[in-house]
Amino acid sequence: MESRGQKHHKQRLVEAFKEELITILGGELGDPRIGLLTVNEVVMNEGGKSLRVYVAVAGSEEEVRQTMQGLLSATSFIRHELAENLSLRQAPELSFHISSQRYAARIEELLTRIEKKKR
Repeated sequence: MESRGQKHHKQRLVEAFKEELITILGGELGDPRIGLLTVNEVVMNEGGKSLRVYVAVAGSEEEVRQTMQGLLSATSFIRHELAENLSLRQAPELSFHISSQRYAARIEELLTRIEKKKR
């Protein structure tokens, strides 16, 4: 069982990873296969040795497939950048996953509700 301090540290670390991933994926990758994407969630395993990165990719099925291939090809570069930018001895293993359509639909529903409340 994790103490409150350990949980807080893990949450801060996950947030730092997410922010850094957004920066790296947003502009530092030169791979033309990688299209418009959004980092939705970053999940760290118990030992902290791997991260699951959930992304939403805009575009057709072909664009999604190519973006995921581009991310797979760029994984070692992304790990290197994470380690360097966050001053880590060793960056965690990364695995990229497409966020479910249900998750995206839920976000869209919440955004619509917010817009209606503003009116």
